[in-house]
Amino acid sequence: MTADEMDAIVMAFPMAEKGISYGRPSYKVNGKFFTRLRREDESMVLMEVSFDEREMLLEAEPGTFHFTAHYKDYPAVLARIAALHPGSLKGFLERRWRKVAPKKLVKEYDAANGA
Repeated sequence: MTADEMDAIVMAFPMAEKGISYGRPSYKVNGKFFTRLRREDESMVLMEVSFDEREMLLEAEPGTFHFTAHYKDYPAVLARIAALHPGSLKGFLERRWRKVAPKKLVKEYDAANGA
């Protein structure tokens, strides 16, 4: 996946907007951190990933998933966008979106998508 494809997936979520987190370009939803592309290793920061799930991802797909010391205590994983499947990115982002989007918007999204 390219950075442009990744950007299109992120921006397709309702209320997604470009912002700044820790002085770096990022994406926010409802004023809260959604995700960002780490330019230093072309990886996405994916939140709402349990420590157990992260370990499983690292073992199953070490070419895609990794983390740095900064993220070791956070329920997050890093994913190299060149190796990440677009459908997987959407799934990870939807988890985070559901946590940070207004509850009313989540209900409307579910109704519109038959959930």
